[in-house]
Amino acid sequence: MAQARFNEVLTLDREVPEYKSKDFASDQDVRWCPGCGDYTILKQVQNAMPELGIPREQIAFISGIGCSSRFPYYMDTFGMHSIHGRAPAIASGLKVTRPELNVWVITGDGDSLSIGGNHFIHVMRRNLDLNILLFNNEIYGLTKGQYSPTTKEGFVSKSTPMGSVDHPFNPLAVALGADATFVSRAMDRDPKHLNSIILRANQHKGTSLVEIYQNCVVFNDGVFEAYTDKATRPREALYVEHGKPLVFGENDSKGIRLNGLKPEIVDLGEGGVSLDDLWIHDEKDLTKATILARFFDRPSEHVHFPRAFGVLYCVDRPCYEDGVNAQVAHAVSKKSKTLDDLLTGDETWVIK
Repeated sequence: MAQARFNEVLTLDREVPEYKSKDFASDQDVRWCPGCGDYTILKQVQNAMPELGIPREQIAFISGIGCSSRFPYYMDTFGMHSIHGRAPAIASGLKVTRPELNVWVITGDGDSLSIGGNHFIHVMRRNLDLNILLFNNEIYGLTKGQYSPTTKEGFVSKSTPMGSVDHPFNPLAVALGADATFVSRAMDRDPKHLNSIILRANQHKGTSLVEIYQNCVVFNDGVFEAYTDKATRPREALYVEHGKPLVFGENDSKGIRLNGLKPEIVDLGEGGVSLDDLWIHDEKDLTKATILARFFDRPSEHVHFPRAFGVLYCVDRPCYEDGVNAQVAHAVSKKSKTLDDLLTGDETWVIK
């Protein structure tokens, strides 16, 4: 961006323009395959931006490597197309040094969970105030169809011609295990719901993870069709809302209740089962969020559970950048020294 626009960032109390979604679309040609789910995600992010009430000069999109990571080129904000798997590290440095900025991390299942796995878990453990959009298509698309850390066992790809023997990651289970404070799931082919989750993620003070099921039309087409197709979505997708019972199926005819900590699918109206008997979603309950995230990891129970979409978990915890900057301010004021003096320390030696 021009130097003049950069200088505008320093004026944080200026009036925010009345933006439209097109104001966040850059002049770059979008270079994704025709029909790619990334187009929908881009559109919904651009639709959400005007509702944030933030000057676009205070917004930054940081990406890694992959199809999804071309995202910053298409947003008329600050941004950086960084290196493979390291977007959380770069975004962390930006947020610590410029905590007033609204920072987004754009990544894919390969970028975040393979080479970037270490950075992915630690940014959530530290709980910086970042929004992470994880595009999950269960394949490496940019490098032409190799299996990824989320690819299902047995999947035949260019790098697994006899079928993958790797056990896949469950991104939301990984996030919960890393003590993430906001964990959610959406899909590219339900744009209205996706938009609402993007806005919820931004409202959260802390690291917000949105796993987005994204269809790769070339190398893994239809992998999420059971959840995106209107004919099968009612019985395969479970939309969770805080304080509401878990219902799904045609005309909300089915529900989920807990027998201890074991989930059970029930037919509403049969045997006297009513909404009062069902599991009520509680975003602050880590145990239940973990069960929800692992519904599709229960093959030994021989029960086919629907996939959960929405905000599974949301709690408050102090943010890393606030703690770091408070320590720096305290140390500088107490010692009356510069940061360079503090880094040098009181014990130095001169070698002659």
